[in-house]
Amino acid sequence: MVSKTDDIPASVPSCNPVDLADVSVDGGEESSRTLLKDSCGCGHSADTAMVNGDGTHGHIEDKESKHDGNGEVDEGEDSNEQEVIVIQDTGFTVKIQAPGTEPFDLQVSPQEMVQEIHQVLMDREDTCHRTCFSLQLDGNVLDNFAELKSIEGLQEGSLLKVVEESYTVREARIHVRHIRDLLKSLDPSDAYNGVDCNSLSFLSIFTDGDLGDCGTRKKKGTELEQIDCTPPEHILPGSKERPLVPLQPQNKDLKPLQCLKVLTMSGWNPPPGNRKMHGDLMYLYMVTVEERHVSVTASTRGFYLNQSTTYTFNPKPANPSFLSHSLVELLSQISPAFKKNFTAMQKKRVQRHPFERIATPFQVYSWTAPQVDHAMDCVRAEDAYTSRLGYEEHIPGQTRDWNEELQTTRELPRKNLPERLLRERAIFKVHSDFAAAATRGAMAVIDGNVMAINPGEETRMQMFIWNNIFFSLGFDVRDHYRELGGDAAAHAAPTNDLNGVRAYGAVDVEGLYTLGTVVVDYRGYRVTAQSIIPGILEREQEQSVIYGSIDFGKTVVSHDKYLELLEKTSRPLKVQRHSVLNEKDDSVMLCSSVECKGIIGNDGRHYILDLLRTFPPDLNFLPVDGEELPPESQRQGFPRQHRHRLACLRQELIEAFVEHRYLLFMKMAALQLMQQKANKDTKTAAPAITEATSESNAETTQTESAASDSPSVTDVSTHTTSQTENNSTVASEAVTDGVENSSSKPATNGPLDLVATQNGECKGPLDGKELEESIPGLAQAKELAETLVAEDGSCIDPKSREVVLNACKAVGSISNTSFDIRFNPDIFSPGVRFPDDSADDIKKQKQLLKDAAAFLVSCQIPSLVKDCLDHSALPMDGATLTEALRQRGINVRYLGNVLEFVDKTPAKIQLEHFYRIGISELITRCAKHIFKTYLQGVELSALSAAVSHFLNCFLSSFPDAVAHLPPDELVSRRKNRKRRNRVPGGGDNTAWASLTPSELWKNIASEAQSYYHYTIQCESVDQVVEKYGLQKITLLREISIKTGIQILIKEYNFDSRHKPAFTEEDILNIFPVVKHVNPKASDAFHFFQSGQAKVQQGFLKEGCELINEALNLFNNVYGAMHVEICACLRLLARLNYIMGDHPEALSNQQKAVLMSERVLGIEHPNTIQEYMHLALYCFANGQLSTALKLLYRARYLMLAVSGEDHPEMALLDSNIGLVLHGVMEYDLSLRFLENALTTNTKYHGPRSLKVALSHHLVARVYESKAEFRSALQHEKEGYTIYKNQMGEAHEKTKESSEYLKYLTQQAVALQRTMNEIYKNGSSASIMPLKFTAPSMASVLEQLNIINGIIFIPLSQKDLENLKAEVQRRQQLQELGKIEEPTEDIPLELEDKIPID
Repeated sequence: MVSKTDDIPASVPSCNPVDLADVSVDGGEESSRTLLKDSCGCGHSADTAMVNGDGTHGHIEDKESKHDGNGEVDEGEDSNEQEVIVIQDTGFTVKIQAPGTEPFDLQVSPQEMVQEIHQVLMDREDTCHRTCFSLQLDGNVLDNFAELKSIEGLQEGSLLKVVEESYTVREARIHVRHIRDLLKSLDPSDAYNGVDCNSLSFLSIFTDGDLGDCGTRKKKGTELEQIDCTPPEHILPGSKERPLVPLQPQNKDLKPLQCLKVLTMSGWNPPPGNRKMHGDLMYLYMVTVEERHVSVTASTRGFYLNQSTTYTFNPKPANPSFLSHSLVELLSQISPAFKKNFTAMQKKRVQRHPFERIATPFQVYSWTAPQVDHAMDCVRAEDAYTSRLGYEEHIPGQTRDWNEELQTTRELPRKNLPERLLRERAIFKVHSDFAAAATRGAMAVIDGNVMAINPGEETRMQMFIWNNIFFSLGFDVRDHYRELGGDAAAHAAPTNDLNGVRAYGAVDVEGLYTLGTVVVDYRGYRVTAQSIIPGILEREQEQSVIYGSIDFGKTVVSHDKYLELLEKTSRPLKVQRHSVLNEKDDSVMLCSSVECKGIIGNDGRHYILDLLRTFPPDLNFLPVDGEELPPESQRQGFPRQHRHRLACLRQELIEAFVEHRYLLFMKMAALQLMQQKANKDTKTAAPAITEATSESNAETTQTESAASDSPSVTDVSTHTTSQTENNSTVASEAVTDGVENSSSKPATNGPLDLVATQNGECKGPLDGKELEESIPGLAQAKELAETLVAEDGSCIDPKSREVVLNACKAVGSISNTSFDIRFNPDIFSPGVRFPDDSADDIKKQKQLLKDAAAFLVSCQIPSLVKDCLDHSALPMDGATLTEALRQRGINVRYLGNVLEFVDKTPAKIQLEHFYRIGISELITRCAKHIFKTYLQGVELSALSAAVSHFLNCFLSSFPDAVAHLPPDELVSRRKNRKRRNRVPGGGDNTAWASLTPSELWKNIASEAQSYYHYTIQCESVDQVVEKYGLQKITLLREISIKTGIQILIKEYNFDSRHKPAFTEEDILNIFPVVKHVNPKASDAFHFFQSGQAKVQQGFLKEGCELINEALNLFNNVYGAMHVEICACLRLLARLNYIMGDHPEALSNQQKAVLMSERVLGIEHPNTIQEYMHLALYCFANGQLSTALKLLYRARYLMLAVSGEDHPEMALLDSNIGLVLHGVMEYDLSLRFLENALTTNTKYHGPRSLKVALSHHLVARVYESKAEFRSALQHEKEGYTIYKNQMGEAHEKTKESSEYLKYLTQQAVALQRTMNEIYKNGSSASIMPLKFTAPSMASVLEQLNIINGIIFIPLSQKDLENLKAEVQRRQQLQELGKIEEPTEDIPLELEDKIPID
């Protein structure tokens, strides 16, 4: 583990062990780049062990793919040459000689800094105890911050000497801290406590260590009898118990090795003057395992024993003093147990997979934890009382100027790839540090450890500054939000503001600055943390705001520079430039909402803040007098009153809406063109068409260039893949008013009615397509139409111009000559007035907003449900459900509507899993709202009692849960009787104790009604569980994650009617829930996307190279741990597997699993999927028992997270059943496969091909058991499905019929034999029957099919040809053809069963 002292970001080696620079914090971009290298204890030092297995591929060497990868990057090819060179720099090897060890080789690279070698040495098993040393080459000390290439005489094979240096106080403290970190390196308590970006990972328990080398060690895995396949009872299908304890399996080998009982600062610190002059730096106190109490002096020369005791100070060296340069050497001499255990511990430490110990970029909290012993720890104690935030000791000037760091990183150059990488890495690093600091500060504020800057005011109004961060509470102070919904609005504003910051940050306009913003929910309070604009605290707000309004639009000012900067964001964010009236009735031009304020800081930068209305209002939740919503909204009961008036549409919705309108625009233009074409008689038509086509040739180039710089057209498609799925559904929702306006023009009348009739709701997935088919030649006309959509529309003949004009009007474009939709965010803002001359425009804008609101209800919600029906969206828990909603631009406040829509869907039974997750999400969110206000009335001393009482009311069947008011531990018995009625702190602090289960559930039901407009019939938790088929453990997980509760991991008896499930001892902690900006690695993401695209076209090898390159770039920006790296590794593993490289697939997938556990959480749905993939690759590598363990783990997690009734469970059970079949556990195998069959039948319909495959798998097991009748029955079912779905001639149908024949023959043979036995008794001559134990190959083949992986059969020779790439092009074309079915290779793992 990298020493925390240096707190240096762990960036990770990609190809060569070295990374591009890591920007140090003090803004000196050149200095201090660092790197964590991990030696794997297997001799090859750190280098390639880390991320990328082999750094060999992954650089785009050949010209072709270079163009590809870079097509999406802003610059053209010119920057390319140097880019590739910079990333790839050949490494060389140096020898390192440390005192007392053999010289060893280390692979380094020229851009590396000397400091990075320091880091490696501090992590290596044999040198990890050294921190204070210099590296010398031929007697010259190397400068820590020098790049290796700048050092004279350093070359391949040079010998670097490690020379011990004398200590300073700072170095001594770093040393103690580092030793403490080494002693704690196997201790999971930091992960449970959620500190220092540690988090849990349990994969190694199921794989018994590292998978990479298992092939050799575990040969016995293939001898079947040795595998114990029986899963624990609770994992079997149909089991009702859902234990909690297995969630965190205890690792048997990690029995903590105690090296030292106590290591703490001595009470004699700091040394008195005369001792300072003897070189004493500080004193330590230790107790060894053998119970020897020693006092140690840290001096400039090292550490030695002194003669002090607890009560007498005697700093003279003891005899012997054991003077040593390192504490480890000192302790090894005085404590044999220390020596033995420390060595063992370091061995274990370096054997662990690096991904188990690298820090994550953002803290992940665990909602369960075992009871961890609280041990003495001087470093932890010291950290708690200083505001040390990682870097203070290492930067001059102590606290960090967050604003300066955040803005300086934004200003870094970004002209070519290396510059962009450096900039993105710096931005990401500062953001993750800022989020950590802000979280820590917010907790300190709520816990009362920070003095307010306005201490005289009441608590709700107080504001705080801590560590250069400004904190405010989410309450409506000074009636700022009175008209908008008071406290509810003040609670919603910070998240809206954060979304605004996120959006402006993503557009990344040079010269426009936003504040670092983090929103923290902790103990029922919402805290906003912001970086501070230089100079803002010295002046009044009125004089500093030079753009926007501080009173919601009564007074408004504008500024040319701001208009110019914001104009650049106007198009990507779809914000329309508009005028508003100020208090003097003058018209003022704005290019944002009025609340958005512009302030020029003392640093001369242009800041914008209060971005809470970046996106337009959601009219479904904003009733406005005298305004009618479109019928689609009204039919669903909108507009509805919401808690506050800040309800906005999501950016994803705006994008989807604009994309939808663009399609519509194209269609309308195309239809009109065709009509023009049809109206002219053929003679006159010809010239017109040629004219148009000649135009089109001239125009296409223009359009393309226009499209490329017009984000409104192109961004949409790149934004999220999911949106393009909507086109088919969405395309036909034409704009009713548009149609009416244009119906007076005869030209558009005909076909448009057809569009109009299909308006309103999307009737089915086919609407869009029907429209296409019903109009012949639409495609050609569309091409024509595209030629008209030039930016300026000037060079088009008048007829075509009219076409564009009509289409623009119909879709509500703000321009008459090209498609351009933008929104005015100030429409319907109370107090904002518009000039009279823009009345027309305002009317259009209002209509656009109504249409967008209607679009959400009539298109996006149905499309979400459709995606769930065809399983392209598969939410498993609350978080993935919310994500699915948000991807489609549906706010969570629509959850009630979504559920109603599902309720009315005819195929409701196939959406049962979705409905259940939705209900559970709705209930836990209502409970969270109630819990928030509940906690605000609780004083700190009663916190655990209050939380356990709330959970009892929420989940326990015990009808009269009584709160245990904590007995005041400090008051003696006798006095207590008198003061029974007065609890310390007095007042209303015990209101929480009067909550009862029935009252809580009443509140939940009324909250569901008032917030989500959804009716839940329930008076108790048991009714809800019964009625909706929920699980209490799932509800507990959801509420804990949402509110930050951490509970003790043990079995809870929720259903006891005699005692409550939770006691206050079960509540271990309460964590913050943090929302922040996630800066992106843009270049890496482009590479990743082009890699995905290549793979989908069947060019696996190029795809693989691009994705490897993406992986390198991701590592450069994010360091080793990140969600996006996880996706990258998963895809790489899948490609390795398809291309036949199983060990590499295993290694990449192992990293993906570890990373998913660490970054997303041990039971996150994504982690469950990663476990399933890893099991498949393990099986392919012959590690059967490991594969089973992994699948059982996945099934356990899935049961806890979403229960047994879920379509994904069918896939999991088919996998388990197949593996069990392979190890000849037939009865067990049948339990799982039959469960999969039932689930598939329920969710895919009895006629689906998935069900046919399930029947076939079950038949195969019955055949192995020689129960031919059952086998025949199942195979017949499958055969019928294949015949009906695909016809007699299809190969699947033929295969099935062959298998039926074979089964029939076997059955007849068996019957004959039986008859023979009956007739002739024991003397019968019995033909030996062929009982087939399945071959591993056949099992693997079936596993691949159900997991949606198809192999192209190639002979050995073909493979060699492929490798040599002799007929590369041609073969890849073939691959392309055959690969078509595996569309599921990109990240959404849809296991489509390929048909051909």
